[in-house]
Amino acid sequence: MKQLILGGVRSGKSALAEQLCRDSEKQVIYVATATAGDDEMTRRIARHRADRPGQWPTIEEPIALAQALTRYNDEKYCLMVDCLTLWLTNNLLAEVDCWQQQKQALLALLQDFKGDIIFVSNEVGLGIVPLGELSRRFSDEAGWLHQALAKQCHRVIFVVAGLPQVFKGEAL
Repeated sequence: MKQLILGGVRSGKSALAEQLCRDSEKQVIYVATATAGDDEMTRRIARHRADRPGQWPTIEEPIALAQALTRYNDEKYCLMVDCLTLWLTNNLLAEVDCWQQQKQALLALLQDFKGDIIFVSNEVGLGIVPLGELSRRFSDEAGWLHQALAKQCHRVIFVVAGLPQVFKGEAL
């Protein structure tokens, strides 16, 4: 099953994804896209690590997500990818803009992906249009990515204040 979990910051997205991973009864692989560029982000990453089971292997991949997922394209796995908007940011800020290539690689991989996969992402398109060019591109690209993934995912969930709302697929 392919799932997309959207919501705001600290909405409960990751906690829900972790629970769905546990419920899968498969070997969970945690795929982290964050990079620790400062002390605050280092603390955030540490908090996420402490919240999830220690027996879940963690793959850290800030750019080449599809390539990292390919290694675990097997029905025995449940992959949790946290977080797509950080992955988008990493790609947009890379020395060479590789976003479209990386996005297309992920979407192509998902067409025949054998394992379970749960994507976690921040929904940023509910507010005002950002002022700066890069911020507007980020918002646009996040929205287009979410739409493309939602088409391929069996279930799409929006989380608000820890309350999941299923927008597509079977109820929780």
